[in-house]
Amino acid sequence: MKALVTGFEPFGGEEINASIEAVRRLPARIGAVEIVTAGLPTSYTRSLVALEAAILRAKPDVVLCVGQAGERAVLRVERVAVNVQDSRIPDNDGAQPMDTPVIPGGPAAYLATLPVRAAVAALHAEELPAELSMSAGTFVCNHVFYGLMHLAATGKHRFRAGFLHVPPLPREKDAPSLPLDDIVRGITTILEAAGKDR
Repeated sequence: MKALVTGFEPFGGEEINASIEAVRRLPARIGAVEIVTAGLPTSYTRSLVALEAAILRAKPDVVLCVGQAGERAVLRVERVAVNVQDSRIPDNDGAQPMDTPVIPGGPAAYLATLPVRAAVAALHAEELPAELSMSAGTFVCNHVFYGLMHLAATGKHRFRAGFLHVPPLPREKDAPSLPLDDIVRGITTILEAAGKDR
């Protein structure tokens, strides 16, 4: 089995994005799963182009996109991608869409096709803080998640897919965070759960 795992470049004036830092630390293989990684721009215009190019190159069986969310110190396995762009802050190109679809004419929402409950259970078994989330927001993370699921549903190359939100790395005192090693272990655990659910 081959898995493509992506992370995002820093955004919002930050110098580090935990998602790409963790993805860069992944091994080339996890058991029987071959790992291919890619970085995505935090851009409404450029992110899906980069994601589709990475999928065409890798031809994966599984795609897990990873993004950073700063409000909670848990690994959030996302279940639902919605066809809405509504940006509280500009992306890295300065774009700030509001009330616009990710894919005009696309379904209102897609559900992840990775085993989300099994993934959360596996994370808990590893004593990692995790939860099943019903909203990936409406920023570039959801944009990519929706675009990913649309590609999985309509593209020539079929694969299972999902999205994981991770906390920032430790920095300010009392701010929500998770150590990099735990984030890497969380991604690895989800990929192992996906491999068992073939």
